[in-house]
Amino acid sequence: MTAFKSDFLRMMSERGFIHQISDETGLDDLFARETVSAYIGFDPTAPSLHAGGLIQIMILHWLQQTGHRPITLMGGGTGMVGDPSFKDEARQLMTPETIQSNMDGIKKVFSSYLKFGDGPQDALMVNNADWLLSLNYLEFLRDVGRHFSVNRMLSFDSVKLRLDRDQSLSFLEFNYMILQAYDFVELNKRYGIRLQMGGSDQWGNIINGIDLGHRMGTSQLYALTTPLLTTASGAKMGKSLGGAIWLNAEMFSPYEFWQYWRNTEDADVERFLKLYTTLPLAEVAKLAALGGAEINEAKKVLATEITAMLHGRETAEQAAETARKTFEEGALSNTLPTLEVERSALESGIGILALLVKAGLASSNGEARRHVQGGAVRLNDQPVSDDKQIVTVQDLNLENAAKLSLGKKKHILLRAN
Repeated sequence: MTAFKSDFLRMMSERGFIHQISDETGLDDLFARETVSAYIGFDPTAPSLHAGGLIQIMILHWLQQTGHRPITLMGGGTGMVGDPSFKDEARQLMTPETIQSNMDGIKKVFSSYLKFGDGPQDALMVNNADWLLSLNYLEFLRDVGRHFSVNRMLSFDSVKLRLDRDQSLSFLEFNYMILQAYDFVELNKRYGIRLQMGGSDQWGNIINGIDLGHRMGTSQLYALTTPLLTTASGAKMGKSLGGAIWLNAEMFSPYEFWQYWRNTEDADVERFLKLYTTLPLAEVAKLAALGGAEINEAKKVLATEITAMLHGRETAEQAAETARKTFEEGALSNTLPTLEVERSALESGIGILALLVKAGLASSNGEARRHVQGGAVRLNDQPVSDDKQIVTVQDLNLENAAKLSLGKKKHILLRAN
């Protein structure tokens, strides 16, 4: 491990954020002597980021906490093209209205991690549509495009992957790496940004920006990438069997978010405490040293700390208490994820398989049937053994609610309206 002298890089190294740095000594010297502006780009491909992007948000958080200025770059312009990196096929093109709507949703998350304002260390949120949409095509080709070698662009892994599989790569997508490189140069001119950060799959694109900056006369630019994370069992971060772990509360409830982290594999606890919480490393080491059943207490701390950063301390503690009551007392809690069901439908009766699919606990009737046959389904904490069981108003409590469970960790509150 490199012995960095700057607080930011030393912390990044100690907590496991660093995969590659373009010039370790040069960047360390820069951080040690001045306030550094650095950015990460976010593509507005959905109305929310998911948990896989938390590592990037946390690196911006620590950048600000160590006295530097984080910039979040929204890809309002590049989002009209789509990043082809390591994708098997072209992204679906989005309308400007969809892009704007997605950006509005994504912006909600950042204020939980960053302080925005006009000060030298205050975060900024910028949109590359501000300079990309007004580009003159011929001038851009002459002034920027001439610095790119097609031979070198074809050698990039993200491009080779598509070509080696005989999958189409459109000219539109091929331009993406030029636009991203130009973003770095433009951000340096407008905001004095010296560093671009991102996942390790973005290394080639970031280096393109450094090279373009050198050719176009910017100050020395730098790259820092984080490792692409998977869980100990190899699952992709930010995904679960039920789909993406969204960061926006309206797309994924705080309780479900807490539960996702509570279910962390034992082997991942220490790494996730370092990456996704602000707990001191000494405390992380104590929690990671817990063995046997006690490791579950460390998982509860992990879940609560991560949820508190995103949704607030009170909400995180409420999620933890809901889980405690649900699992330890078997109580029916109003803070469980809720599925509203028409009372008239329950009066007629709804099949248990259809209800499991409607609640998002199964993707199909076939999968739901396998859950029932495997003994994984409970209604109001009672086992469901008949896949033809009908759920009716008789299954509701006095508050017009019932609890539908899959295994020990997934619970949905059914409420009649």
